[in-house]
Amino acid sequence: MRKDENCATPGSPIDITHMPDVILSPGSEIDLAKLRVAIVHYWFVDRAGGEKVVEALAELFPQADLYALVAEKSVLSSSLAAKTLQTSFLQKIPGASRFHRYFLFLQPFALEQFDLSQYDLVISSESGPAKGVITSSKTCHICYCHSPMRYIWDMYPQYRRNMSPLTRAFFSLTAHYMRLWDLASSQRVDYFVANSRFVASRIRKIYRRQSTVIHPPVAIPSNSSSTSQIDAPYLAMGRLVDYKRFDLAVAACTSLKRNLVIIGEGPERKRLEKIAGPTIQFLGRVSDEMVKKYLSESRALIFPGEEDFGIVPVEAQGYGKPVIAYGSGGALETIKADTLGQPSLRYPTGLFFYEGSVAALQDAILSFEAQEGRFSSPHIREHSLQFAEDKFQKQMRNFVLSSLQDFQHRKYR
Repeated sequence: MRKDENCATPGSPIDITHMPDVILSPGSEIDLAKLRVAIVHYWFVDRAGGEKVVEALAELFPQADLYALVAEKSVLSSSLAAKTLQTSFLQKIPGASRFHRYFLFLQPFALEQFDLSQYDLVISSESGPAKGVITSSKTCHICYCHSPMRYIWDMYPQYRRNMSPLTRAFFSLTAHYMRLWDLASSQRVDYFVANSRFVASRIRKIYRRQSTVIHPPVAIPSNSSSTSQIDAPYLAMGRLVDYKRFDLAVAACTSLKRNLVIIGEGPERKRLEKIAGPTIQFLGRVSDEMVKKYLSESRALIFPGEEDFGIVPVEAQGYGKPVIAYGSGGALETIKADTLGQPSLRYPTGLFFYEGSVAALQDAILSFEAQEGRFSSPHIREHSLQFAEDKFQKQMRNFVLSSLQDFQHRKYR
């Protein structure tokens, strides 16, 4: 193929901004509706950001079949529950959906048992292992990467510290094997999509692969009826796990005697409840309607952990709510905040703290309250629209078409 042909190098970033709506493959037009498509997700045990991306992908490809290591059908949205879903042999192990992380050493073998040979397109949704499926040489494999596996790469030392000596020894051996497999399986992917520039940098560092950034879809309300008073509670929301650092929010709001509502469930809940004062309220898992209610009525969202993208801060901004966030990871891409110590933005959408400590978060809360009048709900909401679901659908559709075109050219060289 000539160098001047508009075809990307395999695995390189693809320009999705000026793609035609219809792209031709050798001898035929690509019709997405006629493709045989499989969407591989790591597991369905909760309905968080990763699952919402799968829902959006399933809307783009209504004919797609679903695959996952394990699944709790009760957490599936109605749109996913209606689809054909195949789970691995791990599903047959009692308690597998609850203790799936303990079967880390079996997950590669389980993924490789899926027969995906009949599909034209496989899209893997990667955070736990998912991209490691084996596909045919005729199948285009696109990986939408939420994150390389944190617990065997970036956060490996942190996870080990919190384990008993026996568990630590077993995990260390398993993680070594998993790193080798994870790196090898990254070569099974034809094209990577990263959910943020932060994740793109990690894909480049760990897998030595290039990726195209397409931010996840976020449900932005059509018209926000945001109403909150100065004494409204702060809000924290998400899965209650260690790395999300809800402990900072609980300790800071307890010390400052600020009302804080926490929405979410997870293994950290009991520990958090022990350190919480009377101003902290735990709601657990609630309905979508209740989430919307608390988002619209909260004073601000507190987002204390480093996330790869972080859908929750964008959701809060969709309701015109400012975000007090740890200044690292995906938050730097989704929140407009002043440079540390140098207020300059006319319409900021949040405020960062840069040290993962209770004292730093306390200072950030007090700083926010001192300048609360600077935060304009209409401008905050307007900022969030760039992450709306329709943007994701358009960008992902164009990326898939372009990738399939490139894949066909390479196949017929």
